Amino acid sequence: MFAEFKKFILRGNAVDLAIAVVIGGAFSAVVNSIVNHIIMPVIGWLIADVNFADLKIVLSEAVIENDAVVKPEAAIAYGMLIQAIITFLIVGLVLFFIVKGLNKMKKPPEATKPAAKPADVVLLEEIRDLIKTR
Repeated sequence: MFAEFKKFILRGNAVDLAIAVVIGGAFSAVVNSIVNHIIMPVIGWLIADVNFADLKIVLSEAVIENDAVVKPEAAIAYGMLIQAIITFLIVGLVLFFIVKGLNKMKKPPEATKPAAKPADVVLLEEIRDLIKTR
């Protein structure tokens, strides 16, 4: 069983997948930071200083007694959904450009030459053409 696991884990696909997951996690952190700290503040500023993280529909207010939260606020945080959608679109756009760049770097497949026709086929075509002209 250990040998089979070793064979599985050392295959190229498993290692590539593990690397992709780690890089994807780091990439996600970078994109989240860009969206949360650069793009969303600019968008909020452009639409009258709105902070999307604060956009929510409050279902019930928080109950606070003696500076302690007894019951937390229940709210639908649709602003966080907007931020998540923008993050998704940015990740999709970046991945699109990465794949597009990788496809450009690949060599186009070599054009295959059509196979030469056998001599008897060429002869028959010539005979056909001569009959058509007469």
